[in-house]
Amino acid sequence: MASLLVVSNQLVEGARPETILPAIGLLAHELRSAPADTSALTESATADVIVVDGRTDLSAARTMCRLFRSSGITLPVLLVITEGGLAALNDDWRVADFILDGAGPAEFDVRIRLLLAVNDAEGLIQSGGIVIDEAAYSARLGDTPLDLTYTEFELLKYLVMHPGRVFSREHLLADVWGYDYFGGTRTVDVHIRRLRAKLGPEHEALIGTVRNVGYRFTP
Repeated sequence: MASLLVVSNQLVEGARPETILPAIGLLAHELRSAPADTSALTESATADVIVVDGRTDLSAARTMCRLFRSSGITLPVLLVITEGGLAALNDDWRVADFILDGAGPAEFDVRIRLLLAVNDAEGLIQSGGIVIDEAAYSARLGDTPLDLTYTEFELLKYLVMHPGRVFSREHLLADVWGYDYFGGTRTVDVHIRRLRAKLGPEHEALIGTVRNVGYRFTP
């Protein structure tokens, strides 16, 4: 089961995605929704696939698709579009796939499964110019390799995987170091400081501090 984020300007606050895309409501996936604005960037932090509704406003849909990519979010984007809108669709939209309005749940399901398979095969996590290759256990900033310790790598990977989400020191300690770690939260601050130093003064702000809360990755 995947987590799908449906982005649409037709969704009022609190509305369920299946109210505008009935076919998607028949799938065995977790569904969440977000309006077609910058709040969708934060909402995408825990999604596996982003579904952008481009049926009624092509311009807004194109802007959202491009915004996800320019923000460093590498999740596959599935665009829902009408047949009449196909003439406007090109590589500039930066979508992984599209599906026509009126498609049934079976077609939605197979396209989502294929997108997930491709994303997993690439094995890369990318956001804010940082590229993490889990298979090679390497990270780079643009074209520059980052010389990271094991814990620094795991901490950076965890933050990059959840762009925009704020994590407390306790949360990071539990998820990155593990519940069997007996040190204090001070070690999180130390590793964050080391990561910022390795990112350099021009990019250290990628890891932001939220006062009295913790840290977040801000692409």
